[in-house]
Amino acid sequence: MRVTRRASGHEHHNHNHTQRGTGDGAHAGHPGGARRSGRPARPRVSLVVPTLNEARNLREVMPRLPQVHEVILVDGGSVDDTVAVARELMPDITVVTQTRRGKGNALACGFAEVTGDVVVMFDADGSADPEEIPRFVAALVAGADFAKGSRFREGGGSVDITPIRRLGNGFLNRRANALFGTAFTDLCYGYNAFWADVVPVLALPEPALAPRPDGAMHWGDGFEIETMINCRIAAADLRITEVPSVELERIWGVSNLNAVKDGLRVLRTMYAERRRAATPTGTHRAEDPVDPVDRNGDRDGDRSGGQVPAQRSAGSVPEGRPSSRARAAS
Repeated sequence: MRVTRRASGHEHHNHNHTQRGTGDGAHAGHPGGARRSGRPARPRVSLVVPTLNEARNLREVMPRLPQVHEVILVDGGSVDDTVAVARELMPDITVVTQTRRGKGNALACGFAEVTGDVVVMFDADGSADPEEIPRFVAALVAGADFAKGSRFREGGGSVDITPIRRLGNGFLNRRANALFGTAFTDLCYGYNAFWADVVPVLALPEPALAPRPDGAMHWGDGFEIETMINCRIAAADLRITEVPSVELERIWGVSNLNAVKDGLRVLRTMYAERRRAATPTGTHRAEDPVDPVDRNGDRDGDRSGGQVPAQRSAGSVPEGRPSSRARAAS
């Protein structure tokens, strides 16, 4: 299905908002207002782009990307020409095949490959505006550890959000702010950037970790990933700057978002992460919750996935290399 892109009608101004997390997590924060020692004023930027059957979207999105240090495409087993198109458009692109399923695993595999100073989480479906990337990087250079995109800051917006999703998002923002002492205006938005040295704070499931024998997903492999990242950044008392962002419509295909199911998952994630932050070590625990809907093999509601359902049949996995951590474990 072809979805027509509309102009956002928003002009971008410098309306960034900076906040701090709760400080009761496993990692101590540091004084804000300046870059940490060793962080460059002109950082190398790494784009991490999860994909699942996004060949048609990549043809429109990739030519608009700014010059960056590297683009890391993490493919979830596309059965269209996603990988071939990416290599045609950008011969030097890094292609990684994710080691399990779910957007969280895709991001973790991408983060493991980063060689730049700054990581930008970027959707391939056309909903993220590449022209906003410099604004996220500028927020980091100005002193933030984590630049959080927000559709609800002045200068932001969305041509894709429904009234029900907007209402649910407001409720989830209030709950997260009460739990973590933050001032998030857009908890569920996945357009974010952060310094590469923050990756260990996230403590995501290792790419080399074997899939669960019961078919369920590891905690952090699924759609809960974006909420998990936000919660762990806040619990670590890192400096967060919200950056106004305009969410566009996906170009081709349809979204798999389900307002009720995904909203409940986000709510469970917040409470699970609050319990984790309250433990003495704040570590990833065996009793972290597993959502039974994750047994079905879907992409658990993320925005990846075009018109062809992903299959792991013989010959369908593209020729991307496995994550470096997976290679080290093999």
